[in-house]
Amino acid sequence: MRTLTNLNPSMSTVQSTPLLYSITKSTKHSNYYTPSITTTASYRNPRRLRTRSIPLVAETAITPDSLKEQLSYAAKSVTRRLILLRHAKSSWGDSSLRDHDRPLSKAGRADAVKVSQKLQDLGWVPQLILSSDAARTRETLKIMQEHMRGLMEAELHFISSFYSIAAMDGQTADHLQQAICNYSRDDILTVMCMGHNRGWEEAASMFTGASVELKTCNAALLEAAGSSWEEAFALAGHGGWKLQGIVTPST
Repeated sequence: MRTLTNLNPSMSTVQSTPLLYSITKSTKHSNYYTPSITTTASYRNPRRLRTRSIPLVAETAITPDSLKEQLSYAAKSVTRRLILLRHAKSSWGDSSLRDHDRPLSKAGRADAVKVSQKLQDLGWVPQLILSSDAARTRETLKIMQEHMRGLMEAELHFISSFYSIAAMDGQTADHLQQAICNYSRDDILTVMCMGHNRGWEEAASMFTGASVELKTCNAALLEAAGSSWEEAFALAGHGGWKLQGIVTPST
């Protein structure tokens, strides 16, 4: 233990002066703290004690800039959830209809009910829905809205390019990323994109780095962290999204 020597001849000789460390709070600013050394000297007269505090360093404060930086860092841990849902099974009963205009089959309508209920139970309720404008995706969504609480309140956009991009090799993932970043806001934490194969299956596989199979009315549940959707995509990149599971009508 270090000791201090008394240099004032008018005072009694110090026997031993331990250095005691303490941190005291400033009376002027609630966020300021002052590290200090408290010295307690024991003299020949044991009744005479003297203490003093010697600041070690300048006061440090939680400034607005440092607080903003800390909050920004914490915001990066916000989980962003992405649902990639393939439309329910469609009907081929009317051969005169264009592929774009085919409705759902009876089995497809039943599957849409089941998947909506499962997403509801899991708590994966989107705040933003981006959907192909094909008849089978519209009908899938309409059924889900009827059976999934909160889905009617979600912001909704029908994007015609979702129908065509799904048929183009290797382009769906980047197209979905661009659409999500264009339509979403930082306070939107769950987004659902509804579309077609082979693009949706391919995008889910590229985002997660895993081989993902999406049959009709299957939903891949993906997660990544970021203070914004742009940051989530930048940090995760291709292969960095976590696949939390695949929701199917039968399981």
